[in-house]
Amino acid sequence: MKNKSSLIVITLLSILCAVSFYLYKNKTNSGTIDIESRNFKIEDTAAVTKIFIADKEGRSITLERTENGWVTPKKYHCRTDAISLLLYTMKRLEVKSPVAKNAKKGVIQLMIGRSLKVQAYHNNELIKQYYVGHENQDNNATYMILTNIDTEENYEEPFLMYIPGFEGYLSSRYIIDEYEWRDRLIINYTPPQLKSIKMDFIVNPDSSYIITLKNTTSFELSKMNGTPIAFEEAKMKQYLAYFQNISCEKVLSGISKHLSDSIINAVPFLNMTITDNTNKTKEFSFVNKYSSEALNRKYGFNYKYDPDRLFIIDKATKEISLIQYYVFGKIIQTYGYFLPKTTVKK
Repeated sequence: MKNKSSLIVITLLSILCAVSFYLYKNKTNSGTIDIESRNFKIEDTAAVTKIFIADKEGRSITLERTENGWVTPKKYHCRTDAISLLLYTMKRLEVKSPVAKNAKKGVIQLMIGRSLKVQAYHNNELIKQYYVGHENQDNNATYMILTNIDTEENYEEPFLMYIPGFEGYLSSRYIIDEYEWRDRLIINYTPPQLKSIKMDFIVNPDSSYIITLKNTTSFELSKMNGTPIAFEEAKMKQYLAYFQNISCEKVLSGISKHLSDSIINAVPFLNMTITDNTNKTKEFSFVNKYSSEALNRKYGFNYKYDPDRLFIIDKATKEISLIQYYVFGKIIQTYGYFLPKTTVKK
């Protein structure tokens, strides 16, 4: 009898141990899945060599890290601010909150219809994939859902994601338009790189001139016919320094052919030719942008041309960009800018 009781006790203990192990295992697995489904961030973004972004309309873009920086599919250099912000976002993503059970179905349905697929690679190996959806009602977090790289299946739970310390949504940082990614740098020469600058003012040809650099401390200023012009050396040095890091506001890639042709065929008010110390030249035309009624109402003056913005055309590629006088005005100077100060006798 005693042996029979002992056998019953041992059997019951074995069953209890098996049940406890089963419950512990399932609890552990559930906890692991929950942690993994929240792991959106990429700790080492320096290891990311390629980023792929696609939307539900079939548009996509692949950005690649090269020895000379990040580039777009057409090998344009990426805007430093945009790629830095995207990598920062990937590194700092945090869960703000899970999605409530009663809202989960609706969030997933919306994400099926409108979300961005994001993939990050290291040397062609996929290291992270997730979907970026819409914003919450407070516009301070964005719905996202993570993919299990091993199974290629999405986790079941979407989350509201945010960047600690930032109040706003995140979807705008995942850009698909290649021209929005493109570096907006138009002109970038240091004085030692320059050989000559020719400024041909079409409407006022008497204001045109040529700057010739013998070296970084020796210059010549002359009219188009070769007549020398006296100049103030300090102003010349300052002017030549202005040709570094000059960017456009926007590359006009999506405008109609009619508008594009009208800008290209318009008479420019200035043609500029820059020759570097390897004898390579870049030619640009500057074209006035017509003002608008709204702009004239804003300033209370009937301007014919926009006082803030104008167009620049790369004559080699026929590419048109919108630029600001605030940025380019410092290099759009007549030769009067360089003339020595005159002393008025009393």
